[in-house]
Amino acid sequence: MGPESFAWANGLRQRHFPPERNFLDAHVTLFHHLPPSCTREVEQALARLAADHPPPRAQLSEVMHLGKGVAYRIESPDLLAMRDELAERFHGMLTPQDQARPRLHVTVQNKVTPAESKELFAQLKESFEPRPFAITGLGSFYYRGGPWEKIGRHSFRGR
Repeated sequence: MGPESFAWANGLRQRHFPPERNFLDAHVTLFHHLPPSCTREVEQALARLAADHPPPRAQLSEVMHLGKGVAYRIESPDLLAMRDELAERFHGMLTPQDQARPRLHVTVQNKVTPAESKELFAQLKESFEPRPFAITGLGSFYYRGGPWEKIGRHSFRGR
């Protein structure tokens, strides 16, 4: 994310995500699990996409209630097109969850009671207005059962 978008989203996440479950900064998930055996190929694909593409246009479009959490939906046909390209490249290696096209979002609260999430949802929805959201690169991480380990980060630099 761009610095302003990240500061805003991560600030909300730090305030509203249960600290004992918050192992990751604010992010937008394109895939949940790619096989560790293809890490090198994933990194090469991400590097090429970032080199070939400018930052994708994106917009926060609505507040989403997740049942036990709250997120902001992100509309970005450009980012979804890049994700589709990656999905095609890694066809046959995707989990059932990753075979479906995601609803892009940034989660600011999760793993709370339905009552807590309804309260935050109502609060955030009341003042929400759609606005641009900066996405500046692609990253990958290993999940280690707690804190995540960064594998790589690739900034968009295409024209």
